[in-house]
Amino acid sequence: MKKYKNLPSYSQWKQVFKILSKNEKIIIIVFFILAFYSSYFLISNFYIKHTYIAPDFGGIYIEGVKGQPRFINPIYAINDVDRDLTELLFSGLMKYDSQGKLIQDMAENYTIKDQGKVYEFCVKQDIIWSDNKEFSVDDIIFTIKTIQNPDYKSPLRANWIGVEVKKVSDQCLYFKLQQPYAGFLERLTLKILPKHIWQDISPQNFVLSLYNLQPISCGPYKLQAINQNKSGIIESLDLEKDQNYFDREPYLSQISFIFFEQEQDIIQAAEQNKINGFSLVSPENYNKIKSNNFSEYSFVLPRYFAIFFNSNQQKILVDKEIRKALNYGTNKQEIIEKALMGRGEAVDSPILPKIYGQEILSEIYEYDTEKAKEILEKQGFKTGDTGIRRKIIKKEPSFQFKQRLDVGSKGEEVIALQECLGKDEQVYPDKEVSGYFGSKTKSAVIKFQEKYRKDVLDPYDLKSGTGTVGKSTRKKLNEICFETEPEIISLEFSLITVQDPVLKNAAEIIKEQWSKIGVELKIQEFPISALQYDFIKPRNYEMLLFGEVLGVIPDPYPFWHSLQKRDPGLNLSLYENKKTDKLLEQARESMDQKIRQEKYQEFQKILIEEAPCVFLYSANYIYLSSPEVKGIGTGLIVDPSKRFSNIEDWHIETKRKWK
Repeated sequence: MKKYKNLPSYSQWKQVFKILSKNEKIIIIVFFILAFYSSYFLISNFYIKHTYIAPDFGGIYIEGVKGQPRFINPIYAINDVDRDLTELLFSGLMKYDSQGKLIQDMAENYTIKDQGKVYEFCVKQDIIWSDNKEFSVDDIIFTIKTIQNPDYKSPLRANWIGVEVKKVSDQCLYFKLQQPYAGFLERLTLKILPKHIWQDISPQNFVLSLYNLQPISCGPYKLQAINQNKSGIIESLDLEKDQNYFDREPYLSQISFIFFEQEQDIIQAAEQNKINGFSLVSPENYNKIKSNNFSEYSFVLPRYFAIFFNSNQQKILVDKEIRKALNYGTNKQEIIEKALMGRGEAVDSPILPKIYGQEILSEIYEYDTEKAKEILEKQGFKTGDTGIRRKIIKKEPSFQFKQRLDVGSKGEEVIALQECLGKDEQVYPDKEVSGYFGSKTKSAVIKFQEKYRKDVLDPYDLKSGTGTVGKSTRKKLNEICFETEPEIISLEFSLITVQDPVLKNAAEIIKEQWSKIGVELKIQEFPISALQYDFIKPRNYEMLLFGEVLGVIPDPYPFWHSLQKRDPGLNLSLYENKKTDKLLEQARESMDQKIRQEKYQEFQKILIEEAPCVFLYSANYIYLSSPEVKGIGTGLIVDPSKRFSNIEDWHIETKRKWK
């Protein structure tokens, strides 16, 4: 067998380049370079095709917010800053997912019994507070009973009045309602307080406790540090992952909040890349952000803004046709484009179709100034020199002469006759008021008839007065004696709203729109606290531009049932209709979604036709974040803090994983 010669040694290989020409050397070098890059490309291509980019743990997210934290406490958190922090630090029995659907949070399972009156829950095991204490259903019961106790003055108390909560075992409890309520599951998104921390703190000291700013929590994050300046103002706050968290571990290692006084400060911080995410109250401020380093996320909120009419304060609004004319005179799209910079949806009903999937089959008030003018004309309101429509109403006097009076007549009408004639010294210089029709009275009547000969005597071809108060004489007496000024009603209304740039712009746009149909609108703005206590609570307004916040389960009862006309109810139009009352009661008590939809369909048909307000728009919640931050979901959120509902998915770091 032929033997192969040994391969060249290393020293022999080194001699190869000495015997090769320059061109041959270049060819070999190029060949090796191509071979290397081809191999690299094939290997890289194989790796890319068989792997995908996945979130990885790590990264610090910095958010800029306007305001200051005050109560990082679920039973007091009402401002946006407190809600944001509470959302990240605490948990409830239920929560919302990134699409706004209710899902279980601390609840392992639940059962609805007794036709919606009883809700029985069992919680997950091994839930641990951030101070390493064990969680129990006693914490839930303590939280709810604290809210129910008026001494603690929780703004959530109204939601829990009449709800009985009782422990069944160490892991289970139940809630018993006085009446079935289909929306009760939303109430159970309430975040829970640790009993072992708060149980020994008196109601008087509850709002003063340091735990309101140094919370013990059981959410995906826990408090790491609060940074204050020399004046005690909180400048920033850091949250870190809670390793005890019972659910899926979030990717972000830390979330920090930087607090600002003005929106302009937030914009400046964003331009300087000091923050990763923020939201602005004024839509027009988004145009001031020059950098393209932020992605815009738009969330749908179950809330709407409307102009609520109060006919108790302004009688013109009792007329349904006037209310309809104001609806036709309102251009909602113009308001959305100018006040919201296009970031919103027009609303025609409290049952928001985009959120609840409910069709509106009844009348919709499309913008139509000519139709609005036509309605106002039919109602007797004419355009005056000032452009404001007015209606002149002639008033009938409270007393009129109705009987034939002659010599010998007595009574109230004779007294009124003598008093009236006595106003004119030429007619009745004696001015005697006796209640008896005598010769002096007759003489005065003759003088009166001859003075107003054209209206009294000429129609009957009489040459002189008769002294008898007949039909024509009574008519003239009624005209002269009981002359009344006509009532002039102008279409002038007072509208109040919150000191808010968006609502201010919306009100000014509406004022301009209504001026085109002859309506004058006077606008007043107040801080939210003053508006609540001085106007909304006593229902002291003619018109109110305000918003109403709904849930993911429709329940218009608090806003439109007649029992909610007075504070603390939210029926801001003081709307009352027995038929819609019944429909709202039946809908909220039914556990059958189809039945609820049918009831609400009929309810909104009646409500829209009666036009107790002008429905305007539902504003989107806009959130800006650095493109490097991934996993932010968009969809339906019940309030801005719920943008964090899928915080476990937010991530900055990534890695490749094999498919």
